[in-house]
Amino acid sequence: MNRWTQSALYTAALATSLFTVSTPARAGIGDLLVAPTRIVLDGRKGAEIILNNIGEEPATYRVSIEFRRMTPDGGLTDVAEPTADDQKAADMVVYAPRKVVLAPHQPQSIRIAARPPQGLPDGEYRVHLLFRAIPPANPVVQAAAAEPAKGLRFQLTPVYGVTIPVIVRLGNLQATAGIANVHLEQKDGKPFVSLDLSRSGERSTFGEVRVLKPGVKNPIAIQKAVAVYTEIGVRHLAVPLDDAQKSAAAGPVTVQYVETFDDGSHVIAETQAVLR
Repeated sequence: MNRWTQSALYTAALATSLFTVSTPARAGIGDLLVAPTRIVLDGRKGAEIILNNIGEEPATYRVSIEFRRMTPDGGLTDVAEPTADDQKAADMVVYAPRKVVLAPHQPQSIRIAARPPQGLPDGEYRVHLLFRAIPPANPVVQAAAAEPAKGLRFQLTPVYGVTIPVIVRLGNLQATAGIANVHLEQKDGKPFVSLDLSRSGERSTFGEVRVLKPGVKNPIAIQKAVAVYTEIGVRHLAVPLDDAQKSAAAGPVTVQYVETFDDGSHVIAETQAVLR
């Protein structure tokens, strides 16, 4: 009796935690780089996403839409049952191509736009675009005839992916933010400035959190690419202290949440605190 080898695939898709450790302009896993890592559309002008294979072998990627929800600690979870607004977002976001084959060190652009239907209410709509690697097909290998039959053997092949948020904003949407509960905290033996970011209004916020100390030129702690999506009102954040400032962190500080845009930035929230 012959024994055959079958392959089972599993998926490892990344969320906003990937983006907090990557630069705001680029995210990557495996041999794929994606830029930018966040798209905001207004229903009129489209955008381009650049994929780049930095590996030494050709690679194939499939592009698809997923739904995610932000948790109060900033993580993203998969949505099993999309809401009506989720489906509206998916229906209006168009992109091409949906499958790309990248030669080594060969970039490829994905064109993306939003086409909202007439009468769609103003508001913010969001989906997440997933770029998932398609592993090359492996031939079925027949085991040596001399081996005794022992059922099926499974070979697990990791399938990597990158996700980025695609946000559609219709109308003149506003948002406000606040900062509270600023304090020092130890995690795994390392010091952090912990705080709560609150958000209210019709849209999400995105930017960087800066912890400033009087007499010190640069922030003693900074966290970039910090989003607070519309499904949550408060996000807890732990900002790592700069190594050079660990011993002098205690005392008065100014904490800012600075929204960043293509044409500049502005402070959306600021507070004074004393670190102990």
